[in-house]
Order: sequence, then structure tokens, then C-alpha cells
Amino acid sequence: MSDWTQLATGQTYPPATLYVVATPIGNVADLSLRALHVLGLVDAIACEDTRNTGQLLSRVGVQRPLLAVHEHNEREAAVRIVERLAAGDRIAYVSDAGTPGISDPGARLVEAVRAAGLRVTPLPGPSAAVTALSVAGDMLEAGGGRFTFVGFLPGKAKARNDAIAQCAVLDHAWILYEAPHRIADTLAALADALPASRRILIGRELTKLFEESPVMRVADAPAWLAAVPTRGKGEFVLVIEGASRAEGSDADAPDAEAARVLKLLLAELPAKRAAKLASAITGAKTDALYKLALAQRTDGDSDADDD
Repeated sequence: MSDWTQLATGQTYPPATLYVVATPIGNVADLSLRALHVLGLVDAIACEDTRNTGQLLSRVGVQRPLLAVHEHNEREAAVRIVERLAAGDRIAYVSDAGTPGISDPGARLVEAVRAAGLRVTPLPGPSAAVTALSVAGDMLEAGGGRFTFVGFLPGKAKARNDAIAQCAVLDHAWILYEAPHRIADTLAALADALPASRRILIGRELTKLFEESPVMRVADAPAWLAAVPTRGKGEFVLVIEGASRAEGSDADAPDAEAARVLKLLLAELPAKRAAKLASAITGAKTDALYKLALAQRTDGDSDADDD
């Protein structure tokens, strides 16, 4: 037994425990030794897709019964898993790739196991968001090391654009996941909504054979994608630079009186309506007032627009 194997097996892995295991986001070699040990130890492996997990286990030489737990059956499957855990089984849960529960199923299962008074143990590992952040350079540093994980944007154009508008005022980096069939629309929407000079890191197929993680101006992102037909394939992680102080100090910025009126209106109205009414009262630019309203909502008010 090698020293590395001893490190993985030296910890105790009690029964009646759900092990939440991070799996590779592409490169199978990123599966940790500890994860490999636990996957071979448990009585069953719950997974988002039995076919994908079956292929992973076959490649690493592990054979265990598989239980399907996905977004459509998570609540019902959780009941059966809790019963098995209560009987003393060890069960691992994996999503298709990366860390479960992060824009993947798993949260409901974990909640059900905890509610039953049973143990949940996480095994850390690959995460597409953190992988992309690690090569974001000063895009992360500029925000004091802070970032906002957004995950997938809404599918409908208006809801997507509203979500981008809310994120656009953040003074630190924010992270999106995107699927290949939507990446062109998302990059175009970002280019339309954000200042042309704002930077974006496009993480494509991270850890895989044709991985890329270029940084460019957000205005250049749609052309970069269109330049090579195969770039639209694969999974994407986007890191968008936070808003700079210079962006927020333009000549159209609301004065103190307009900001005061807006604040009063926001107590009773959605951001968009408050901005329009404050503009009519004070003469300040509606767009600038709306940006200010979104910033105030992001900082301290969780109410959403209802229009």
C-alpha cells in the first residue's frame, strides 16, 4: 500500500452517512484519491445520471449499485435514501460533474438527510466556478477577493437581461455557467448591457483536451465565439469583471436630490417604476436612476421588480 493510499484510507468513514463527493469536470485524473476510496467503500452511489456516472466508475475501476437522483425525482428518491442510511448504509452522492448542489441537484437530498438526524460528509474536489476564478487574475483581486456566483441565467430574454442588469452594478467579479446552445445569446446580451471595456474571462471546456480561458473585452466576446465554429461547443464558465468606480461617475449620474427622491420611492415601488417617476420629478436620466436603484436593491433590499 502506497503512502498516498494510506492517507486516503487513514480516516474513518462511519456508516449511516451520506457522502457528498465532488467528481471531475472533465479530466478523470482530477478525481481525488479520497473520493476514489469512498466511492469504492459505500454500499451504493446516488447520482444525477446513471449512464454518466457508470462511465466514470468504469474508467476508475469501481463497481457499485447506482441510484438515480435528479432534479425530477430528488424529493422522492431522498425518502428511499434516508431509509437506507437509517438502516446503516453508507451512500455517496455525485452529480454529473463537479461539486453537487452547485447549479446541480443535491441540495434537497442533503436537507432531507439532515432533517432525519443523519450524518452528511462532504468530499471536496473540482468546481468549474473556482477553477475559472483561479486564472481570473486581478479581475478577482480588484474586488478585494470577493465574487458573486450567479450560476445559470434565466432562459427567457427579458428575465436574462434583468438578471444581467442587476449583476452589472456589482463592484466585484461575478460568475456565470452557460450551456453551448445558449452561449451566443448570452455573450451578445452581456456585450449589449455592459460597458465595452469591461473584461470577461471565457472558460471553455476546462480541464479537457481543447480547454480555453481567454480574457478579453466583453464587446469582443461575440466575435471571438463566432470566429471558430467549434467554439460554440462544450460547457462554459464566464467570469465578468466588476464595475469600476470610473464607470459609475459619469456626467449623467443622479445628483443628491434625485438620489433622495429615488430612495423614498423605492420604499413603495419596484426599481423600474421608481426610476421612471424619480426621473419625471427631478429631470435626472431614467437609465442612471435605474442603475442606482438596482445598486441599492443589491446592497440591502431583496424586493424584486414586479413589472
